[in-house]
Amino acid sequence: MLQNAVWIRSPYETGEACPEFYREISLKEGVKSVRLAASAVGMYLAFVNGRRVGDELFAPYWTQYEARLQYQTYDVTTLFAVGGSVELCFLCAQGWAVGTIGFDRLNHNFSDHISLIYELEVEYEDGSRERFSSGEETKVRTSQILSSQIYDGELIDRTAEKKELGPALPENLTVHLIYQEGEAVREQEAVQAVRYFVTPAGERVIDFGQNLSGYVEICTDGMGGGRICLSHAEVLDREGNFYTENLRGAKQRMTYVFSGEEKECLKPFFTWQGFRYVRLDEYPAGEPDLSRFRARVVHSDMKRTGHFVCGNEKINQLYHNVIWGQKSNYIDVPTDCPQRDERLGWTGDAQVFVRTAAINYDIEKFFKKWLKDLAAGQGEKGEVYGIAPNVKLARETNVSAAWGDAAVICPWEIYLAYGDKEVLEAQFESMKAWIEYMHGAGEEEYLWLSGEHYGDWLAMDGGDYVGATSPDYIASAFFAHSTLLFVKAGKVLGRDMSEYERLYENVVRTVKERFMEKGIPVQRTQTAYVLALHFGLCDDRKAAADGLVRMIEENGMRLTTGFVGTPYLLHALTQAGRGDIAYELLFQEKAPSWLFAINRGATTMWEHWDGIRKDGSFWSSDMNSYNHYAYGSVFDWIFGSCVGIRVLEDGAGYRHISIKPLPDKRMGFVKASLETRLGHLESSWYYKGEEVCFEFTVPEGCLAEIELPDGLTQSVRGGRYVYADRKVRWYNRG
Repeated sequence: MLQNAVWIRSPYETGEACPEFYREISLKEGVKSVRLAASAVGMYLAFVNGRRVGDELFAPYWTQYEARLQYQTYDVTTLFAVGGSVELCFLCAQGWAVGTIGFDRLNHNFSDHISLIYELEVEYEDGSRERFSSGEETKVRTSQILSSQIYDGELIDRTAEKKELGPALPENLTVHLIYQEGEAVREQEAVQAVRYFVTPAGERVIDFGQNLSGYVEICTDGMGGGRICLSHAEVLDREGNFYTENLRGAKQRMTYVFSGEEKECLKPFFTWQGFRYVRLDEYPAGEPDLSRFRARVVHSDMKRTGHFVCGNEKINQLYHNVIWGQKSNYIDVPTDCPQRDERLGWTGDAQVFVRTAAINYDIEKFFKKWLKDLAAGQGEKGEVYGIAPNVKLARETNVSAAWGDAAVICPWEIYLAYGDKEVLEAQFESMKAWIEYMHGAGEEEYLWLSGEHYGDWLAMDGGDYVGATSPDYIASAFFAHSTLLFVKAGKVLGRDMSEYERLYENVVRTVKERFMEKGIPVQRTQTAYVLALHFGLCDDRKAAADGLVRMIEENGMRLTTGFVGTPYLLHALTQAGRGDIAYELLFQEKAPSWLFAINRGATTMWEHWDGIRKDGSFWSSDMNSYNHYAYGSVFDWIFGSCVGIRVLEDGAGYRHISIKPLPDKRMGFVKASLETRLGHLESSWYYKGEEVCFEFTVPEGCLAEIELPDGLTQSVRGGRYVYADRKVRWYNRG
């Protein structure tokens, strides 16, 4: 479809207001089927005689527009009467392509105006066909959405009169249209308001009890007309007042003007907010009826695949927060946060969380689409920028280690999770280009010693955002790690990877010469030790593990790691035989720790370890999201070590796995499951006195290598396996 369609635009600029493109269509009798194809530079919603087409939000979604722009198709047969005249209408907004995007508040990311393309194909019962396309007879008028911006919200006036703007104009636009590759974004669930209160500052506030991404739907139900204005926030300050400083430039404000009809329900069309609390900036007198307010949760339509529960309520809350962090930030692209003037596809955040994400939800389609946009936005030398899709900012995001490595790590993790080589094939040249970029990034052939990096972002051991660990060391360590993964990916595809095997060996040798002394890192930071252990860069693993444990103990059994070290910290300890210390960190409640935020009432993951300090003060206002999923990567350790399920590299897609659980009494019991491509996989354990019972369900077609703490090992295939009353060693902590 769209063969006969041309791009069109409004004859007048509408700014932040949303125009409607419409036309009357007369159909003959005997309609058999009607299909609609459409896309926009901006966002669009289609309507037939005022009835909305489908339930998707934010189409055609966010891609690297210069290289690829998605279109969608819809079966609209039921919306068309047999014969007669109907109105086909497209309500459009600026969205990512035209509107304000990025923390520098720049607009016109791809274009300075909205454009639309569509085609309606009608098939009649007699076999004849008729097409109606955007190249003919389309008119433009104003709508009742007087302003719409992703960060700032919308102003919807149900009393506004629609005005004719004239015939649509043809638009000379050359873009590569592709059929939709990613998951649709939809409303997923509803959260009812739980309480209304007045703050010490006199603000009227509604609490939904859960930090989330989405919007508030208000139903008047006989309330009459009038104006309602809502502001959105994640947290309250220490006095209990509404707090919005961490939103930076984002207004997150919705304004509704009701028509006065007996019952109206209004909600946004082209924006969403990140919030738990809503302030009633304008509202009719009197205490609000909470039944009129409902939060609609919005995210990509991914299938839930993983579930986890244990006997420790704080760990259960941590898992709850991990899930809600993912739901809140998987809105077409893996974003960093849903509330402030950012909501960008930060590559570093995406790669540290991807394994956890693939346990919780089926993200294969979601990531395949995003990775193609990452590749489309790479620089001529293979650079991978900090965000994908890449957008215009006053200053370009850095080409940084750990962030750019998403080009290699994410395809590899998606392959391991789902077993489809296609993602490696599709991303192979992108992966290769990134390796070559690192190879040529500086004067040292086998080290990366140049550039401005994000370092161990937000680590607690440095005086600034990048942490204390040497960016040169981090960059060179990731150079080695990604090169190894690239070699593995190439071998899966049957490629000759000997050149890159030699490169990997040289990088590892040179990293050891430059950054190691007596088999351990020269620099004494937790992250330096973690990368050396997890990436296989130290010759004396026992000494490195002892050094890491010593640093943790000297810090009061607390971590200091940031975005780079944290995802690997518990893995490195467990692989070195110090799973006891990994558990101590998991159960730590003093800041910095995972449970510190739980004790502060968090319902999603925080960006910063002490985003809200013990005294109720804030760590900062400019870099302090309370819905930031990166540290939720701890769940891939819980699933892989505590629960004990790991995919082995020769059995991607859970064809060959390890089940090696590590019980600890403080967990009480553990039960986790995953719907794999082969079927249902489950692992559970529970205590009976000082002994532990294990129960596993292995799907057909899967080979599982079971290893229990008392030394029992067994290779099993599909079936249910029970191991009762087993002895345990250090895992019996009281």
